[in-house]
Amino acid sequence: MTIRIAVIGAGLMGADHARIVAEELPGASLQLVCDMDEQRARSVADACGANDIATDPKGAIARQDVDAVIIASPDFTHAPLSMACIGAGKRVLCEKPLSQAPADCIAVMAAEQKAGAKFVQLGFMRRYDRSYQEMKRALEDGRLGRALMVHNFHRNVETPAADFTGAMAITNSAPHEFDVVRYVLGTEYTAISAFQPRRSDARVAPVVMVLETVDGQLVNIEINNNAAYGYDVRAELVGERGTVAINNVAYTRTESALTQSTTCDADWRTRYYDAYRRQNRDFLRFVMTGDFPVTASDCWDGYCAAVVAEAGVVALKEGRRTPVRMIAKPEFYA
Repeated sequence: MTIRIAVIGAGLMGADHARIVAEELPGASLQLVCDMDEQRARSVADACGANDIATDPKGAIARQDVDAVIIASPDFTHAPLSMACIGAGKRVLCEKPLSQAPADCIAVMAAEQKAGAKFVQLGFMRRYDRSYQEMKRALEDGRLGRALMVHNFHRNVETPAADFTGAMAITNSAPHEFDVVRYVLGTEYTAISAFQPRRSDARVAPVVMVLETVDGQLVNIEINNNAAYGYDVRAELVGERGTVAINNVAYTRTESALTQSTTCDADWRTRYYDAYRRQNRDFLRFVMTGDFPVTASDCWDGYCAAVVAEAGVVALKEGRRTPVRMIAKPEFYA
C-alpha cells in the first residue's frame, strides 16, 4: 500500500518535508503540495515530483486522494489545520508549535479524545537526533547517576525578521529545548525565570532562562538569535556521577596559516536533516499501523511547550520567577 501524503506549506520546511517524502520514504508518495502562493507550490511540486498542487489547505485535507498530511504552514494555522485533519480522520505530522496559545492546544487534545485515537504527531524532531537519544540512554542506563542539571544553548546567525523580540525567542526558538529536555529527563517544569543582557546595538539580545523541574533539577537555556558566527546547538547533562555533552558535528578541519578551523552550519536544516528523516519515517509507520511512535511528541507535549513558553514570556516581561501551571494530564496521553 502506498500512502499518499499532502504537504501544506511550501516554504523552507515544507520544501524539505516534500523532498523527504519524495526521496526518503519508501511506501509513500508526494500526492500534492499546497500553498496559498500557487507559484511557490508549483515550484516545490515540480522539484519533488508531486502529483498535484493546491492553494486551499482545508480542501487539500478533505481530498479523497490524500491519506495523510504534513503541516508546515505558518504557526497560526497549525491548530486549526490539525483539527481539520482529525475531523477528516487523517493522521498529520504538524510542525511545532501546535499553537502558542495553550487553550488552542487543549482544543486539539479534546478533538483527539473525542475521536478516540491519536491523529497528531508534533514535529519536535530533536527527539530523533542521535545526540539527544544517546544522552537519554546514558541517563537511563544509570551511568551518570541522578540528573542534576541540563545546560543548553541555541544560537542562530541572526534573527529571521527585523521585529523579532526576546519574547519571540521564548515562544519560537526555545520550545525545542523545552520539549527535548522534558523528553531526556522524563519530567515536567514547575517554574521559569528569564533574563536578557544588554547589547551595544539595537539587535535583540540573548535570552537566558532557568527552569525548575518537579524532580528538583535545574535547566538553563540560552537562546541567542544574533550569534553572528553560525548555527550552533549544544547541551550538557550533569549527573551525580558524570556528565554527557553534545558535540558539534564537523566532517572536516582546515589547517592553514598557523590556524585550525571548522565551518559552522548556516541554519538547522543540515544539522537536523537525519533527525527529520527518522521522524518522517516514524510518521509513515504511524499512518500505516495506527500505533503512535514511542519517540514522537504528541498534543500533550505541544501543550506543555506552549504553557512553559507563556510563563517564560511573563517571567521576562515582569522580571520575576513565574510558576508553570498546567492542567492535569489526561489519561488519554498517559
